[in-house]
Order: sequence, then C-alpha cells, then structure tokens
Amino acid sequence: MSAAGDRLQDTARRTALALPDVSHGYPFTPGLDVYKVAGRVFLIVTDDPDEQIITVKSEPEHSRTLKRGYASITPGRYLDKRHWISLGPGPGITKRLVTDAVEDSYDLAVERLPRRDRPTAR
Repeated sequence: MSAAGDRLQDTARRTALALPDVSHGYPFTPGLDVYKVAGRVFLIVTDDPDEQIITVKSEPEHSRTLKRGYASITPGRYLDKRHWISLGPGPGITKRLVTDAVEDSYDLAVERLPRRDRPTAR
C-alpha cells in the first residue's frame, strides 16, 4: 500500500522523534519542519499541503538506485542534490520505505559527528 502525503510525513515525523537526541523546529522558514541530531540536519518535512514531501540524507549510490526505482523520489529539495533525496507520495512509497529512509539519514548524520557528540543508543 502506497503512503499518501500526510501519512508519509506523519510516519517520517514519528520515526525521527523516536530516535535518540533528536530536536526539531523551524530554523529556516515556517514551512519547513527540520529534524536534527546534535545540530546536524537529517530530515526536513515540508508543511505545504500542496507539496507533501520529506527530504533526507542519502548515500549518492543509494540515491541513484532509489530515484531510478520510484517516480516520486527526486533529488533533494533545498539541499545538495547528490547527498539528499526528497520522497513524495506515489506508487511503492510505503511506510517501511519512509521509515528506512529516515533512519538511514539519521545514521548518516550521526556518523559525521565526533564520537563524544554521538547519541549513546539506538
């Protein structure tokens, strides 16, 4: 079953908030709900009802594979197109895919942190 835009975004938000040491807010603009771990962005949820997408970090090779496999996965909106992807509602965009994308993005952000700043458990 494909995730509709609001469910896609709700799934992403719930997944992010369940991860250790996550904060969120609107540092860029009121329409972008930004999720961070130790100050590093790993998820952006667009609050525009006409554009229900999420944007996450992704390894470039994995990004290429996802973009080839899903019409509603595109280069990351707002950020570096090589290291970020945006997911919108569409065929094959499942709750599991969204959850995995958010968790993978979080892990990529944590990997870049100095060991002393990394969350202790996941």
